[in-house]
This record gives sequence, C-alpha cells and structure tokens, in this order.
Amino acid sequence: MAYARRRTLLAGAALGGVALLAGCSEDSGPEQAEHSSAAERLRKRSARDSTALLARYDATLAAHPALESRLRPLRSEVARHAEAFGDDRAAASPGGEASDGPAREAGAPSDGPSPHGDRPSGPAVPRDEGAARSALADAERRLADTRTKALLAAPPELARLLASVAAAGAVHAYLLAEKAG
Repeated sequence: MAYARRRTLLAGAALGGVALLAGCSEDSGPEQAEHSSAAERLRKRSARDSTALLARYDATLAAHPALESRLRPLRSEVARHAEAFGDDRAAASPGGEASDGPAREAGAPSDGPSPHGDRPSGPAVPRDEGAARSALADAERRLADTRTKALLAAPPELARLLASVAAAGAVHAYLLAEKAG
C-alpha cells in the first residue's frame, strides 16, 4: 500500500513539474523573443566589428608587406571571429585575403562600419610600421573592451563567444604592441 502511494506521489510531482515548466515557457514567450532579437542584433554588430577589424588588418598588410609574417596569423583569427559571429563574407581564400577584398580600398580613411551595416570604405594606415602596429593594437584593445562590456546583456552562448573573442583580441593587442625581436 505504501508503495502505491509513493508512486502516486512521484507521478503527481512529475506532472506538477511538467506543468510548471510548461507554464514558465509559455509565459516567457514574448520576453524570450525580445531577448532573442537583442542577441541577434548583438551578434550582427559583433560580426560587423570583426569585419571592420579585418579590413584594418588587410589595409595594414597592403601598406606594410614586411609585417606579413607577424600579422597574417592574427588576421586569420579575426576572420574566424567574423565567421563565428555569422559573417560569411569574412571567409578567407587560400591566399588569405577576404573574399570581398577590403584591402583594395585601403587608401580611404574610415571611422568603422556605418550604423546601416555598410562595409567601411577602408581604414587609413600610418606610414610608420610601428605606428601601424600600434593602431592595430589600439583597435584590437577597443574592440575587446566593447565585447567585454557586451557580456552582461548577452545570452549564455553568445556571452561565451564574446568572452573568447575578447580574450583573443586582448592577446592580439599585446602581441602587436611587443617590439619585434
């Protein structure tokens, strides 16, 4: 008799748990959609930011080919970051250039991506190699800081990606600031 009561109690608890979960998921529908929309905007902005940084790398490589061995691995990672955020245009070709070829526009100055999602016209690159590396380091550092701040509003999966990419950006900034040895 006690065994039957225990089964009934467990079955009732299970059904109550399922009802509670179903009720919670139904109540959070509009809120979940709002969070999803905000997360998608953050993901798209992050992809644009990575693509703009990629354009900086390409412009710097075009202006200072001697930095190739130092910048190419970092540029490749930035391309992977853009892809991870969903920017298919950042896929690197076998030659390492972005499929859109932002390096060919390297002469025109830019303040970054427009708020309308257009690709930047191409960042200005300092003539001095050290200054060019410093400019890239500053761009990496600013973007890492921006992504770190965005963690608070991001859903868990996107927050993990932002944290990882922000950490990589901080390392890139450090490596770019190091003296050539």
